[in-house]
Amino acid sequence: MNTFAPWEVIRALWIIFAAFWLISAFRRKKTKKRENWSGRAGYVLPLVIAWMVLERPELRHTWLGTRFVPDTAAIAWLGVALTAFGVFIACWARVHLGSNWSGTVTIKEGHELIRTGPYRNIRHPIYTGILLAMLGSVVAQGEIRGLIAFAVSWLSFYIKARREEQFLREEVGPGFDEHSRHTGMFLPRFS
Repeated sequence: MNTFAPWEVIRALWIIFAAFWLISAFRRKKTKKRENWSGRAGYVLPLVIAWMVLERPELRHTWLGTRFVPDTAAIAWLGVALTAFGVFIACWARVHLGSNWSGTVTIKEGHELIRTGPYRNIRHPIYTGILLAMLGSVVAQGEIRGLIAFAVSWLSFYIKARREEQFLREEVGPGFDEHSRHTGMFLPRFS
């Protein structure tokens, strides 16, 4: 009987996520307003740093490679479950966002404030899903460097989310403020 190792499943989940993102990126509205490159660098560079911390094998042999959870199958499969749930949330949110989605901070022509699906309780559920999937991968890896990469990624998404909220507030006005009062940024607010 052939069984899958936790890392094989996690890798497959990230490939599914990337494929879904690539395919769904073709359906977008035209851009009305876009952030400048310097604004984008403020959240892209931290993500590059986080990726480098995770992917540099030589860091495994420093204090950054110290484990923060036991190296057990149960912990690894918990990481798989968190990764799967995170990928599901991000994809579910992407479906509800539809053609309003963009990889950069933009306002689209005919931009709509989405309040269905996960957007009912979370303002940025795509980031929630990606962060949860990343946390699952970090738990499965179990090393301190993963926690650092996760924290840097969270900061990056926080910076980007704040910029998106500024754009939406300018575009939607009081409707966005009302939505903000009833939703959490990355975690659900049930009101």
